[in-house]
Amino acid sequence: MSDVQWFTTAYTLPFAVLLITGGRLGDIAGRRRVFVGGVTGFLFASVACALAPGTSALIAFRVAQGAAAALVIPQTIGLIKAMFAGAELARALGAIGPVMGLAAVCGPVLGGFLTHADLFGSSWRAAFLVNVPLSLLVLALAPKLVDHRAPRRPTLDLTGTLPAMAGVGLIVHPLIGADLAALSGWNWASIGAGLMLMAVFVRHQRGAVAAGRSPLVEPSLFAHRGFPAALVASASFFAVTNGLMMVIVLQLQLGLHVGVLAAGLTLAPWSAGLALASWAAGARLVPRFGHRTMPLGLAVLLAGALAAIAVYRTADPTAYPAPLLPALAVVGLGVGLFTPAFFTVALRPLRPQEIGSAAGLLNAVQQLGATLGVAVLGSVYLHAAGPGGAAASLHAVQLAFWAAVALTVVSLVAAGMMTGGPEAGTVR
Repeated sequence: MSDVQWFTTAYTLPFAVLLITGGRLGDIAGRRRVFVGGVTGFLFASVACALAPGTSALIAFRVAQGAAAALVIPQTIGLIKAMFAGAELARALGAIGPVMGLAAVCGPVLGGFLTHADLFGSSWRAAFLVNVPLSLLVLALAPKLVDHRAPRRPTLDLTGTLPAMAGVGLIVHPLIGADLAALSGWNWASIGAGLMLMAVFVRHQRGAVAAGRSPLVEPSLFAHRGFPAALVASASFFAVTNGLMMVIVLQLQLGLHVGVLAAGLTLAPWSAGLALASWAAGARLVPRFGHRTMPLGLAVLLAGALAAIAVYRTADPTAYPAPLLPALAVVGLGVGLFTPAFFTVALRPLRPQEIGSAAGLLNAVQQLGATLGVAVLGSVYLHAAGPGGAAASLHAVQLAFWAAVALTVVSLVAAGMMTGGPEAGTVR
């Protein structure tokens, strides 16, 4: 694996592996305390990354950065549910997905801009230093958060934590930056071993409940009719969004040879559409129409993806596809409409003692979906493009978009299953 791939993997892997444990730590030690500790760790790790003297040091500091992020992200759900109620809770829960989606879309734009600007000769280091003022702002606002924890303080299930961490790691690691058509036997063996460890983890959790101990994941989550379907919807949806963003940038850079800044700015209409639709959905549509906003968002996302395919079908292989920008804006609108309703429907039925487990599990599945999306859609694109030049690249990106359409249909089916039971009536 190249150093560039390790720069991403070193962050993504500990982040994915520790999300479930990070959610449980919030139940035990208090969500504000764990949140502040995670943000502080992320701040120092970002500074260390910016000052890293070499490749090995940067990779090590990225590991610390990913571990700190895994402490922060799961606490947001619990803190929001502790601080808001009624209609305010629906709007607050609806902000989670759009904020994370905007961050994911804006990241390549901001990173490309900072690297291109080369402020004070900082080059790529500025992409890490920008985290410093943002982290300090978050820490300054942290005292306004309530210090919430589970009403029944559980213990950390260490014997369950180890197989869960190892299982997620063995599954995710071979997929990060991977070409699925070229996975080695060792890669598949790692994935198989990870699945076996996850089966051991499930059995251990059942045993912990039977023995009266605190499990890492609350089994009662799966008694909610919509929660397993929410995990499927989350995985497939974030596979689409993360995979498509990468494929679009790859096609622009490998097929058309545009710069990193122009490739990042191409995603700006997506980001703008997401911001506009998420505000409208969280403030107006979800409170009024509830779960019906989910299929609407996915339908708009499908329309945008099909419009993008139509643009690519008629585009000049050697010219920048300007008509793609409105299609990406429609995709962003669909993403922004779906996420507020999704998180509201998925999280509203949860009881306080389930929040930490649910937050960690949802975020872990989201991360796994994003990794799968990058691997699957990236593999489709790279395998079809090959060394064939601009025309092959244009054909390859169409195939990747068709794969994204199929995954969006999976999300649509799973979203329907989320709202098919009695609990769906709690969100109208």
